Amino acid sequence: MKYLLAHQESERLLFRKLEHSDFDKWLHLFEDEETAKMLGMSEYKNANECCEKWFEWTFHRYENNLGGQNVLISKESQQFVGQCGLLVREVENNLEIEIAYSILREFRGQGYAIESAKKCRDFAFENNFHNRLVSIIIHENHTSKNVALKNGMKLKKQINYSNKKMDLFEITKQEWEMQLLQNKSYI
Repeated sequence: MKYLLAHQESERLLFRKLEHSDFDKWLHLFEDEETAKMLGMSEYKNANECCEKWFEWTFHRYENNLGGQNVLISKESQQFVGQCGLLVREVENNLEIEIAYSILREFRGQGYAIESAKKCRDFAFENNFHNRLVSIIIHENHTSKNVALKNGMKLKKQINYSNKKMDLFEITKQEWEMQLLQNKSYI
């Protein structure tokens, strides 16, 4: 599975594939209606239905080499803190690779989203998966937009995606390489 970061790690996180046994841990994410809305899942009736749909999408992606979310495990506590991954998506008739991330409420504000998003960005560019990466974010989701900005992305434009108004953030491989050079010059 080309786009998965299973068996990868970052400073504080281990990455692995989602497993059916993770359902109850991930269900808590959708118990907050605001989170379900920010993930574009407000049309589903309840947390259980959202989680079932999430698992269906994730396993479909795994089975069809379309990337997918990786479970994020804290190295320190061994707790399930969220998910992040590379998703192959069709955006305005082009195949794109999206960096997507979701962190359980009790672990938000600790830098896990940006740490995992940067790992996904670097992994994708180091393996030459695409010449640009995107993040597709609901317009009202300011927290996720801040993560995209900290990941070196820029707001490209607003799009209609899945019948929702979304902001499309992007970073090109060339921009990423320039950022790496600038960071090395400060060392």
